[in-house]
Amino acid sequence: MVIAHNSRPPSSLPPPRPIFLAGPTAVGKSEIALALASRVGGEIISVDSMQVYRGMDIGTAKPTPAERASVPHHLIDVAELNETFDAARFVALARHAVKEIQLRGATPVFCGGTGLYFKAFREGLGEAPPSDSALRATLEASPLNELLRELELHDPATFDTIDRRNPRRVIRAVEVIRLTGKPFSELRSNWNDTTCATEHAKRLFAFTRSGDNLHSRINARVDAMFNRGLVEETGRLLARGFETNSSAMQAIGYRQVVEHLRGQRGLDETIQLVKTRTRQFAKRQMTWFRRKLEVEWIELDTSTATNQVVDRILARIRVVAAQS
Repeated sequence: MVIAHNSRPPSSLPPPRPIFLAGPTAVGKSEIALALASRVGGEIISVDSMQVYRGMDIGTAKPTPAERASVPHHLIDVAELNETFDAARFVALARHAVKEIQLRGATPVFCGGTGLYFKAFREGLGEAPPSDSALRATLEASPLNELLRELELHDPATFDTIDRRNPRRVIRAVEVIRLTGKPFSELRSNWNDTTCATEHAKRLFAFTRSGDNLHSRINARVDAMFNRGLVEETGRLLARGFETNSSAMQAIGYRQVVEHLRGQRGLDETIQLVKTRTRQFAKRQMTWFRRKLEVEWIELDTSTATNQVVDRILARIRVVAAQS
C-alpha cells in the first residue's frame, strides 16, 4: 500500500532530488531511511531484488505494516512468484515511482542492498539482450562448474568479479555471451545514461560496521526470522510454486530452509548455515559497493544514534548543494 501526500510542489520550484542509502544486509540502513524520510517528508523506494516478491516477507526483512503506514514504501510486493524480475524492470518501476513521489512534493529515498539496481538506476542500463527462455532452460540444467569454465574462457573479466556461487548471475552472463557473441563485461560496461549519474552524484551514502558488530546483528536477525516463522513461510511458498522461480530460490534463508524441508539437514544446522551464508553475502555486498559505485561511507557502531546519522546526511547534502 502507498499512502499519497496531498501537497504538490509549486511549479516554480524544482522537484526534490532523490537520496540513496545503501549497505550490506543487517547494517541498519532501513531504520535510517525511515528516520530520514520522516524528517524530509520523503517516501522510500526499496532497492532489494527479493522484497519485490509477494509472500517472501520474513526472509527478506520487509518493513512492518506499521513502518509502511508511517512512511510510504514503493517496489515491495510488485511481483508474483512465477514472474521474473530484473534490473530493467526495477529501473522502469523506480523511475515511475520517483515521478509520482516528486509530484506530491516528497523526496524519493532509495534504500537497499542490491548494488546492481542502484547502478542501473543511476547510470542507465547496458545493452544486454532480454532473456531467451529456451536457452535459459538449457543453462539452468547445466552444471555450475561447466558454466564457470565457459565464462572463464570467453569473459575472464566477468569471471574474476562475478559471485561464482550465485547460479543466477553466472547463467545470465553465459546467456548473454551465447546470444551476442560478446563478453558480458563489454555490454555491462556500456551504461547509457551518464546524465542520470551526474544528476545523482554525491547523494549516495553507504553504511558499514565493524566485522564483529555486523556479524552479531546478522546472527540476531537470522534468529528472529526463524522465531517469526521462516520455516512455515517457506512451506507456504513451496505450495505456491516457489521452486519454479530460479531467481527467488537464490534468496539466502529460503534456499537453505527448502533444503531442510527436503531432509538434507536439521533445523539447528540450517540456522547456522543461514547465518554463515548471510555473513558471506554481506561481505560480497561491501566488495561490490566499493568497486562499482562512488559512495560516501558512514561508519556505524553500537553507540551511533540514528538521528545523528540523518543529521550528517542532510548536512553533507547541503554542502554539496551549496558547491554546485
